[in-house]
Amino acid sequence: MNNTRTGEDPTKAILSESGLHSKHLCDYVVNVATGCRHGCKFCYVPSTPNIRTRPDMLEEELSVKDTQREWGSYVLYRDELGQRLREHLPRKRKWKRTEFGRGVVGISFSTDCYMDGRAGAITREVVDALTTHEEYARVLTRNPILALQDHDVFVEGGEYVTIGSSIPSMNDEHVAAIEPSAPAPQHRLRGLKEFNELGVQTFVSMSPTYPTMDRRDIRKLLVQISECDPAVIFHEPINPRGANFDMTVEAARDAGEDELADALAELRDVSTWVDYAIDHLQTVQEIGEELGLPVHLWPDKELIKRTNDETSNWLTEWRNRQSPEPFGNRELPTETAPKLETVVS
Repeated sequence: MNNTRTGEDPTKAILSESGLHSKHLCDYVVNVATGCRHGCKFCYVPSTPNIRTRPDMLEEELSVKDTQREWGSYVLYRDELGQRLREHLPRKRKWKRTEFGRGVVGISFSTDCYMDGRAGAITREVVDALTTHEEYARVLTRNPILALQDHDVFVEGGEYVTIGSSIPSMNDEHVAAIEPSAPAPQHRLRGLKEFNELGVQTFVSMSPTYPTMDRRDIRKLLVQISECDPAVIFHEPINPRGANFDMTVEAARDAGEDELADALAELRDVSTWVDYAIDHLQTVQEIGEELGLPVHLWPDKELIKRTNDETSNWLTEWRNRQSPEPFGNRELPTETAPKLETVVS
């Protein structure tokens, strides 16, 4: 953490529309920083426009030469974001509300909003601004323990806020190998459990599950997640494409986790990836139904294209199914955007 270069983000954007409604997450995003201390190797963010289109700014501010390779070692904070958001919300006349995004604002889906105290302080103001204005906020963090410092804002936010964490596996060694600076899974679970006990709605992103996990491992993970009583458990297998996947395999190998590295490397074969992804999605659905859990699958569009008609239809139904969360069933205003197009194989 001491090697992380930090500064202040000069970006003026406040509230950005997001395509994450396709995953039933949100219609808008607010990111409290550019960059992230956790440095998860599989993270897709360095390849998104949020990072990819601003190499000159990152080099000028923090001497970043390779935004992908240096991910985890640079952070630019947006310290005034909360106040700017308070000023912006009353002036905003139209609010995007797709059927699946529901007008929700995702807080820090391109960084971790509780990666440290400075990010947490910004997040507190952002959550308070949104919930006070009666807009729904979804907070995603691998450090819900730190977020508990702001439990009063979350409790006061009531139905307008939910907090979740990514928990892909209970194998601490495997998780630490590719999420080198993030809190251990047990700490994430403990934080969500405490939020639940405070009456704050929670969710879990069981993503991405590892190819080393068998049915017993998945059951163990789901049982432990159930103790948090989340409103939804999103699930997604890992996707073996992009430079970030190569870095994931490399990181597992460097950490001495050869079993994980070998299993990940095998996913470069498309048929192997398809078999693994379908197996995990089916297993999560079956165990989720058996345990009575609010599971919601996140099948990749590319995966759907590579399956037979029966499997394609099953996966497409999941993409078009409403999330079981309470606000997923609320009636939307008449300006709601059209329903998402159906994915075809």
